[in-house]
Amino acid sequence: MITRFRISPLFIPRLQEYGVPAADVVRRAGLPTGLLRDEKVLLTTEQLFAFWDAVADVSGDPAIALKLGSDTRVERLDVVSLAALSAPSFREALARAARYKQLTCPEEIQVTTCGGECAVRFRWLRAQGATSPVLTDLCFAWVAALAHRGTDGAVRPIRIEFTGAARNGVLYEQHFGCAVRLDAARSAIVFRAGDLDRPFTTHNADLLSILTPQLDAELLTRQAGDNARDQVKAVLRRSLAGSRPDLRDVARELASSPRTLQRRLGDLGVSFHQVLVEARRDLASHYLLNSSLELAEIAYLLGYEDANSFVRAFNRWEGMPPGKWRGMRQAAIA
Repeated sequence: MITRFRISPLFIPRLQEYGVPAADVVRRAGLPTGLLRDEKVLLTTEQLFAFWDAVADVSGDPAIALKLGSDTRVERLDVVSLAALSAPSFREALARAARYKQLTCPEEIQVTTCGGECAVRFRWLRAQGATSPVLTDLCFAWVAALAHRGTDGAVRPIRIEFTGAARNGVLYEQHFGCAVRLDAARSAIVFRAGDLDRPFTTHNADLLSILTPQLDAELLTRQAGDNARDQVKAVLRRSLAGSRPDLRDVARELASSPRTLQRRLGDLGVSFHQVLVEARRDLASHYLLNSSLELAEIAYLLGYEDANSFVRAFNRWEGMPPGKWRGMRQAAIA
């Protein structure tokens, strides 16, 4: 699994365009001063958070990440964004972005639908502390810009949700053109579920025929470097939300047969059910520590039928109810 974030060499000139000296950002973030001279700029998750917080501080512009994330000029797009923009629909664009993000960084894009709404969320797999709010701004602006450009402005978010309250709601309402909910249970950019099937006017079948084989081949190569347990867990983390993927679903995602995947797991001394439990346990800890989601909402995101099923499972894992565990961990961190 990729463990670091790569800063594109195209990004540094973009900062300069907005009057943000990259060298000042590096110093403010407490990063090595020679970082920008490296051929590949690779950052840990914590360094990435510090980098983006420093971008906001040095720029003095509370909307800097929104502006950077909204730039969809083709010459500024990375290969993942190009593949997403070339997709036939908004749904497929998000799916491709989520799939190919695995090639560039330890980050997941989660898409869930419920009650006629579609929520897009970002999860940083190796985050130990609070997520950078500036990075969240960048990601939400990128999703909104992708939807806007791909549909010629026909798709816009209906709501933005932030877990924190220390934000300028008016700023976000003006940028996204929709309601903003502060101090929410989750951070998400929300669309109408029906908008997922909106066709993209930027659909480019020829470009996809070039990009997709290349990206899929690289993805398979990277996955081959992980053992079957890690591969299955990664797929489950992406697909658990609101569903209960089985062995066949995961095998299909990994371009394998269920029998072969089962044998590979068996060679490691684990079953599919054991890996499913591990993935749920990892995600449960993440949701409890990094959001104010209710237990029923977490149960849904973990693929449980109800909150009671989740509570019973969590008791088996940790020896205490999830609410008590959350309180103890949050007190320890504070």
